[in-house]
Amino acid sequence: MLKIAFDPIYHHPLPEGHRFPMAKYSLLPEQLLYEGLCSKDNFFSPGLLSEAQILRTHTKAYWEKLKHLKLSRAEERRTGFPLSAQLVERERRINQGTLECTHHAIEHGIAFNIAGGTHHAYTNRGEGFCLLNDIAIAAHYLLDQNLAQQILVVDLDVHQGNGTAEIMAEESRVFTFSMHGAKNYPMHKEKSDRDIALEDGIEDQAYLEILRKELAALMAKLKPDFIFFQSGVDVLKTDKLGRLGLSIAGCKERDRIVLETAYREAVPLVASMGGGYSERIADIVEAHANTYRLAREIYF
Repeated sequence: MLKIAFDPIYHHPLPEGHRFPMAKYSLLPEQLLYEGLCSKDNFFSPGLLSEAQILRTHTKAYWEKLKHLKLSRAEERRTGFPLSAQLVERERRINQGTLECTHHAIEHGIAFNIAGGTHHAYTNRGEGFCLLNDIAIAAHYLLDQNLAQQILVVDLDVHQGNGTAEIMAEESRVFTFSMHGAKNYPMHKEKSDRDIALEDGIEDQAYLEILRKELAALMAKLKPDFIFFQSGVDVLKTDKLGRLGLSIAGCKERDRIVLETAYREAVPLVASMGGGYSERIADIVEAHANTYRLAREIYF
């Protein structure tokens, strides 16, 4: 059974200027329900991530600042959000959603978090609309519980997963793979285990050829027993921030490559939504919905 982490708080406590890109968090489940791809039974509401799990990945000093709303003005601006207790709770639930998805993926092969993909959060700071790093937190959980021995992070958001790379720099059991815009945010890139920096305007064929080659090589070399997929759709040509040239069909084929690889190799996969900032909200929702359509087609 396909399980999808979703909670209304994901899209509720947001400032006015951020409501348009965040509207996808409510529109996507509505679309999936409308198409009959999912029923309400497919969705679950995550709990609140424990402080112990936060402190496994993030520094105590940083967490105390977040918890007590003590970020400096500069630190707050770096995150992109006005800091509030509701925002911190939202992040804790998003991160818990990815953690809980790991169990559903182990049971059913795949699971989704309607939010998540907060790959710009470092051990000691937040950046780029990310306060806590859900992929790193869930990866640490799997390792600590002996539920995985070799994890592969496939980060295909247009922006490098700099926070995940920093957190996992010394963790050999988590391999970070990022395909991202060479000239896009963040301007200072961290060193992932494997970085593919893409030139502006790259189109479907060239992008997909690179992905097929790289992913096949990594699967053969690493033989991972768990995959985290950051499936941001800001790779679209229509994206206001992305600067790449993928079509919606090309983005769907990207997702097919990742999902079919995981399914063929019987490797559990958790997908987090990541970014998407096209001018038309319909383009964002359609591209994200394709990932779920493919999961239904491939897995169920």
